[in-house]
Amino acid sequence: MARPVVGIIGNMNILNDNYAVHAVGTMNSAAVAEVAGCLPLLIPSDPRLVTVGELLETCDGFLLTGGRPNVHPEEYGEPATEAHGAFDRCRDAITLPLVRACVERGQPFLGVCRGFQEVNVALGGTLYPEIRDLPGRMNHRMPPEGTLEEKFALRHCVTFTEGGVFCRLMGADRVMTNSLHGQGIKAVGRGIVVDGTAPDGTPEAIYVENAPGFTLSVQWHPEYNAANDPVSRPLFAAFGAAARDWAARRLGGRLRSA
Repeated sequence: MARPVVGIIGNMNILNDNYAVHAVGTMNSAAVAEVAGCLPLLIPSDPRLVTVGELLETCDGFLLTGGRPNVHPEEYGEPATEAHGAFDRCRDAITLPLVRACVERGQPFLGVCRGFQEVNVALGGTLYPEIRDLPGRMNHRMPPEGTLEEKFALRHCVTFTEGGVFCRLMGADRVMTNSLHGQGIKAVGRGIVVDGTAPDGTPEAIYVENAPGFTLSVQWHPEYNAANDPVSRPLFAAFGAAARDWAARRLGGRLRSA
């Protein structure tokens, strides 16, 4: 049987000589293929090139990746400031309606870092532009210097709700994670359940209450060392299982209509 297709949301990048590309980190593709057991498919997140409807019909699930550009604050009713950083309005135009459609349909997605924030904004939530500037908060940004291993090193614990979705999935109420983000959830969106927090209270793990499908999202980067990390592996494995279930239902519907 063919592997389920997971659309990996790409980011716009500019290479030398102003050559624009859509790209995803290879660790995202590896996590989808090797841990989730799905076929990774890069999505050029630009409404001039793809439509949400086409993506929903082509893919069985979606990985909403991290990325340097942030969700534009106009998407949650606030003006842009220097603290909000760079933006990718084309990605906003694809991912925000995609999240809403997936929640309604029960089509699985896994949100990571910016993707975690997109889920909150898509459902009416807001974001802080810079967590480290808030009283009592930690610096959640990645170290500016060092090797890849040092930048993705485990930085702080995340405590899950006892008996909650993430606690049951991980088999623990506390885990260690990396931390490579500047923004964070301010007000939660409709139906968003904060199921895990950092020591300073920053939301780190969420899902959509009563949604018919897989909606788990995390503020850290589980794609790093996903095959070996005891926190990342069950997360991607559960996401892959949800994508296989969706693919099987879709195939069953086609067979019945044939």
